[in-house]
Amino acid sequence: METTEAACAFIDGASRVIRGKKQFLEILTAGILAGGHVLLEDNPGLGKTTVAKTVAALISGEDGRPLLFKRIQFTPDLLPYDITGVDIFDPETRSFRFIPGPVLSNIVLADEINRTTPKVQSALLEVMAERQVTIGAATHRPPEPFFVIATENPIESEGTFPLPAAQLDRFMLRLSLGYPDRETELSILEDNPGETTLPSLGPVLNAAEFLALRREVQTLFCHPSLKEAMVDIVRDTRIHRGFSLGASPRAALHFLQAVKALALVRGRSYVIDEDLAVLAVPVLAHRIKLKESKALPGKIIQEICIARLERIKTPS
Repeated sequence: METTEAACAFIDGASRVIRGKKQFLEILTAGILAGGHVLLEDNPGLGKTTVAKTVAALISGEDGRPLLFKRIQFTPDLLPYDITGVDIFDPETRSFRFIPGPVLSNIVLADEINRTTPKVQSALLEVMAERQVTIGAATHRPPEPFFVIATENPIESEGTFPLPAAQLDRFMLRLSLGYPDRETELSILEDNPGETTLPSLGPVLNAAEFLALRREVQTLFCHPSLKEAMVDIVRDTRIHRGFSLGASPRAALHFLQAVKALALVRGRSYVIDEDLAVLAVPVLAHRIKLKESKALPGKIIQEICIARLERIKTPS
């Protein structure tokens, strides 16, 4: 299967459950093909958890079996070792034995991640950045492919804990589903795809094909002028008078990987300025801190991006 065909098959499969959200699915697919983790922030009941389950259903292992998918329901009483795993003493062998936690899976759904304390959220920091979990003197690695899809309710919701900057910076993208349009909502009422279509949804890619797509992303061409624009956009967030904290160098790396992946998803072997315009907000907005709480970070970042893109002439 060709790379563009494979990416389209993945999006078409997801569209059977997540309806009327083509651009959302393109960006989501770009994020996981770029090797990143995705944070879904939206109001309850919009299908955030269903998105993660749909992604898991569309990828199989090389033996045809489903990838190892684990859901962690984050609650205030959760402990770090509930996520990472723990060494327990085995009286029969008189030695410690490691019991792996749910994070050592291919696809991890961190459901309502901001319902637990920052101490527990930090259990994901190492595995999201370094693809490993250290327990005592031993290091454990999750299988490949590995990525985290986390959901969170808006910070204003009762009983939530804001994610620390270090945790937010691990996510390549933050996305919102938003409400469906009228026709889409009518079709959801007709057959409830989360209950009827999702259980019968079969894989369209195996792990080898998925990893091949990830490798293909790295080969896509990005013109030096567009790379310079990305660096300047990221640097502008650090000096903008509306921000007290700008985006990190990791953000610039994620920006480049994401625009390459979006180009592949849209059937191109090269990046164009539109890719930067589409992804600037999903990649950067969650990494900055505002001086004024009423300001709109997405709007400011979009203005920065447009201003930088106007200064370059994109190659044809």
